[in-house]
Amino acid sequence: MLRDASLVVEGRRLVDVGPADEVARRLDRPPERTVDGRRLGAMPGLIDDHVHLSETLSRAAFPDVLSTRAWVFHWAKPFYAHVTPEDERISVLLSLAEMLRNGTTCFLDMGAQNDAGLTATAVASIGMRGVVGRHAADRRPASLPAGWSEEMADHHFFSSADEALAVLRGEVERWNGHSDGLIRCWVNIEGKEPCSLELHTGARELAEELGVGTTYHIASSIEEARLSEKNHGRWPVTRIAEHDGLGPNLVLAHAVALTDEEVALIAEHGTSVAFCPSSSLKLGKGATAIGKYPELMAAGAVVALGTDGVSAAGNLDLHRQVHLAAGLFKDARLDPRQVGARRALRMATIDAARALGWDDEIGSLEPGKQADFVLFDLDHHEWTPYGDPLQAAVWSASPASIAQTWVAGQPLFCDGSIAGLDEAALRAEARARAAAIVERAGLAQNVPTETTLYS
Repeated sequence: MLRDASLVVEGRRLVDVGPADEVARRLDRPPERTVDGRRLGAMPGLIDDHVHLSETLSRAAFPDVLSTRAWVFHWAKPFYAHVTPEDERISVLLSLAEMLRNGTTCFLDMGAQNDAGLTATAVASIGMRGVVGRHAADRRPASLPAGWSEEMADHHFFSSADEALAVLRGEVERWNGHSDGLIRCWVNIEGKEPCSLELHTGARELAEELGVGTTYHIASSIEEARLSEKNHGRWPVTRIAEHDGLGPNLVLAHAVALTDEEVALIAEHGTSVAFCPSSSLKLGKGATAIGKYPELMAAGAVVALGTDGVSAAGNLDLHRQVHLAAGLFKDARLDPRQVGARRALRMATIDAARALGWDDEIGSLEPGKQADFVLFDLDHHEWTPYGDPLQAAVWSASPASIAQTWVAGQPLFCDGSIAGLDEAALRAEARARAAAIVERAGLAQNVPTETTLYS
């Protein structure tokens, strides 16, 4: 932590960081612009390692009494089935605005409902940073559940793992490095029951060949783990590991249902995990009951934070996830030494950057790294008064006191608005489109709250 410090930004990068008087002496020429930061506090931009940008129009549209599998198959899938490309573009823009207001400067999107390029171009129009991808699966149900559409199933489900991987290769080759490197594209798949073992392992192998990463949902509930044991004789991560599916270019989303042996396997293979606290609380995944996130960190595995989608978690507020991660395990295990503020903030900054293989450029405030940072208003009541700024940032502050969010040297959120975005018009359109999707999807009445799909 530095007090009375200065940041020097040149182009997209930080060229100096340190005590203000020392930075001033090192300047070789007067800066073109000086921002008075005497009542501002800076921290690295937050990095969301698991989010569904295409889901934001479903906010508070589903009941909060659903388990993960019922939520996916009888509510989320029907919703996704009726999201048009323009719906998804609006959803992505709305998501970016929410994230920037909450201090998020980079994200790992689970996968577009349409194609990765739609997300990539929408993100580029704002100037944000992130990893995009495309949904893919290869185990299509014999008969589609109510609300699913043939068009959605045809787009999501491929006839084989090889066919899916060929399409995903094309997405990476087309979109990785878009927007002058601000956007990366990964070999993302849905994961879990809708994907074969060959697709899980093949996605990681293809990603390694292409020099990118992959992510998918796995071990996201105890129900999923038990179903895997029933059908395959193994819990999900063990089954993947036995077929050389783990590796350092893989981010496992959720991974709440793990054995002690699986914790060791994840750490041994350098695989990362994206923990989504709000999603676990809303869907009852069991993070505090069975989750082994502290054990993963103790074993040396990278555990990052994600928000998940808004219907699963309720928000895209990564700052809230930091707050939850800092305290959930203190309370669950009656141990105030668990996780805490410093580690929780790392989970959303440098550790999140490591999980993305991007820690050489983002995740901390260092000379030479990208100028991605958040500025807090220290005159805000959340900061009045305060002693330890780290404690205040995690336990006291919220996005309400964020004054600015910078990405690649540009203040994308500043003076209460998102640069280049008409948020009032965007919100009005989002409300109309969300209501229309719910109506088309038939989610207003008689939707199951339990499932036997893939059983």
